[in-house]
Amino acid sequence: MNLWSKILTALRGGTHEVGEAIVDAQALRILDQEVRDATEELHNSRESLAELMARQKVAEQKCTTLSHQVLEYEGYAIQALEKNDEVLALEIAENISDLENQLKTEQNADDGYKDNVDCLRDVIKQADRNIKELKHQVEAVKAMESIQQAQSVVAQLNSGSDSKSNTAKETLERIKEQQALKTAQLNAAEELAAELSEDSLKNRLEAAGVVSSSLNANEVLARLKAKVTLRIADDHHLKE
Repeated sequence: MNLWSKILTALRGGTHEVGEAIVDAQALRILDQEVRDATEELHNSRESLAELMARQKVAEQKCTTLSHQVLEYEGYAIQALEKNDEVLALEIAENISDLENQLKTEQNADDGYKDNVDCLRDVIKQADRNIKELKHQVEAVKAMESIQQAQSVVAQLNSGSDSKSNTAKETLERIKEQQALKTAQLNAAEELAAELSEDSLKNRLEAAGVVSSSLNANEVLARLKAKVTLRIADDHHLKE
């Protein structure tokens, strides 16, 4: 094999591999299209069956009509023979012969339609079962594909080696930090509101004269004198 032949063979091999890769990547889409095509063909087959059944019905009706006509003209022929009118009887017999030939043709057509209808009906039933089974399998494959994709994403997130994984973890950490900051802000706001509420209550009590906002010097001196008097009384009691 010369060099160019080897190159061409390699190119054909590469093209085949690329083609297989494309088919593998689009497998579910191709499978869906094949199911749609099969369903469309089944629909067309049902329309063909309906047409065959209609033709068979028409042929059957023609056979019934021709059979009645044969019986009718046989009666006319018998009446002609009873009257010894063989010429008329022969003419009627020729008409009966034509009717019987038509009946035979229509009967053959009717039998052929019946056979085709029965055959096509069986084929359609089998095709319908196959398509239903195929659809179930497609749904199962799609479900498995979704599960495997989800597992792949989770595996990448847990591995920590993928850039997407790192980005996801960083995003998660930022969200946690933002949530912690928000919680701290809410707690601080509640504490501030409580402090303001206590100050407001104290201000209202002072305004009502229930508590004093400050002590003057006389009050402080009186408190100190009371402590001194109490101490002197204690000393005197000890000496006694």
